[in-house]
Amino acid sequence: MLSAFRSALATPDLRRKILFTLGMLVVYRLGATLPAPGVSYANVQKCIKVVSDQGGVYTLLNLFSGGALLQLSIFALGIMPYITASIIIQLLTVVIPRFEQLRKEGQAGQNKLTQYTRYLTVALAILQSTGIVALAVRGQLFQNCTDPVIPDSSVFSLIVVVVTMTAGTAVIMWLGELITERGVGNGMSLLIFTSIAARIPAEGKTILGHGGVTFAVICVFGLAIIASVVFVEQAQRRIPVQYAKRMIGRRMYGGTSTYLPLKVNQAGVIPVIFASSLLYLPDLVSRLATSQGGNAPWWQTFIQQYLVAPSNYVHISLYFALIIFFTYFYVAITFNPDERADEMKKFGGFIPGIRPGRPTAEYLSFVLNRITLPGSIYLGLIAVLPNFFIDITGQGGSSNNFPFGGTAVLIMVGVGLDTVKQIESQLMQRNYEGFLR
Repeated sequence: MLSAFRSALATPDLRRKILFTLGMLVVYRLGATLPAPGVSYANVQKCIKVVSDQGGVYTLLNLFSGGALLQLSIFALGIMPYITASIIIQLLTVVIPRFEQLRKEGQAGQNKLTQYTRYLTVALAILQSTGIVALAVRGQLFQNCTDPVIPDSSVFSLIVVVVTMTAGTAVIMWLGELITERGVGNGMSLLIFTSIAARIPAEGKTILGHGGVTFAVICVFGLAIIASVVFVEQAQRRIPVQYAKRMIGRRMYGGTSTYLPLKVNQAGVIPVIFASSLLYLPDLVSRLATSQGGNAPWWQTFIQQYLVAPSNYVHISLYFALIIFFTYFYVAITFNPDERADEMKKFGGFIPGIRPGRPTAEYLSFVLNRITLPGSIYLGLIAVLPNFFIDITGQGGSSNNFPFGGTAVLIMVGVGLDTVKQIESQLMQRNYEGFLR
């Protein structure tokens, strides 16, 4: 492992890419600490210290922004608007024929879809920043905190904050694309990785405050979870594919054997994001409908007690069920067995023992459904695992802040594996021995 890192740093162009990536990540973290104009940094810090329970609608956003959301910094929204826009555009390719046609046009069509994603990202950033500023002005972003985080609540001052946060999202999107083009790994994924990793020291310090034995047990348990996630993320069902020999002119093509890899976790972390966002919608409606003073209606009490509280078994059961549903839903819209079967038939490929065409599509659908079930259960278990450790880790209502489970470990392990594989491939091209031996 150390020799592979030494080889990577000894290669001039690869070293330049790694240093460029690290520089962009430093710029991103610097912007996440700078408060937006008009925000009282001192009052924000007071509210963060006073309020221990930050569970609710913006927990996932705060996780993906590396804590920048509650700081109300210029990068407060993080990369979440781009993730949401990418998911929406990907879903629309199934619904809108024009988007489906662009996807099939190759690089030119993909560039057009990327442009649409950028426009939608800016629109979502405006909506999300407006909602955050509205909650901050009404005192509902930090519950039970009376210090005004935005002292000047004039229309002009609020517009400046919204524009600054929106511009910050556009800059983050630009940084991610720069890392993808000139650096190592996927830029957007590395930005998320950095945001989550930045919160681990603070969360580890909180766990350490509960005693050294608890901290040691949590660390051992966390290592076991990470090893399990790596094992499942690498697991795949390899379907053998044989290509028939074809004569083109005087040359013979085909006759090779390969395989079609179907990952156990075909959907990645997307179902967890879908389920989390859907569960946060009732909390958002409840907060926006809350009036100053007076008793809360029965439906708001029900939402806060059963749907928002992470340790409640109604919340855990509903969260688990939504993850399983969205896993099947996302796999169904992203992997088309009929399309794969037609592509194999077009290039003379077939699965041994299965006739080309419709039987191949039915076989792929059967295998995909069988491996999606353990994949969805795995995602659900990893996602709800932090909910059982809230009291132990002292996270209040923020189960997503638990550093060894849930969305955090899924993203960090996935991004880490992909980045190592990219460096590995570049080392192998230069005849160096890679990380994986």
